[in-house]
Amino acid sequence: MSIEQVRTYLSRWNRENDIIEMEISTATVELAALALGVIPARIAKSISLRGQNNSAFVVVTAGDVKLENHKFKNQFNFKARMLNSEEALEFTGHAVGGVCPFALPPGVDVYLDNSMKRFETVFPACGSGNSAIELTLPELEEYSQSKGWVDICV
Repeated sequence: MSIEQVRTYLSRWNRENDIIEMEISTATVELAALALGVIPARIAKSISLRGQNNSAFVVVTAGDVKLENHKFKNQFNFKARMLNSEEALEFTGHAVGGVCPFALPPGVDVYLDNSMKRFETVFPACGSGNSAIELTLPELEEYSQSKGWVDICV
């Protein structure tokens, strides 16, 4: 999927014109924070992970945290395994650097990590390596069709 598919997806909430497209890369937390003029923690990092039974899911976290294996295993009952770049594109429809919690194929669940709860707004990507949107946490929860909040990072 591309930024145009995310734009179409976000049009359900009349937010398609709120996508910020930059001339520079936002493909990493650091680059996105620099481009947007915010601290890295406010970048909503979408991590694509291998699920069970040849499935995948996305966990959105604050930009300054990392998955903690013990917490992850306690939450999901299996070991965390990130998708490689080919798998991320195959399962989510988004290339690494633009993976986001929007316009995902059916069956790709989204979870939101508590690490973002310290902010009023965060900036997830929008399907490309140079895009983002500023959302409140309730908006992120609704637009991502999240399965819920988890505590799996440190």
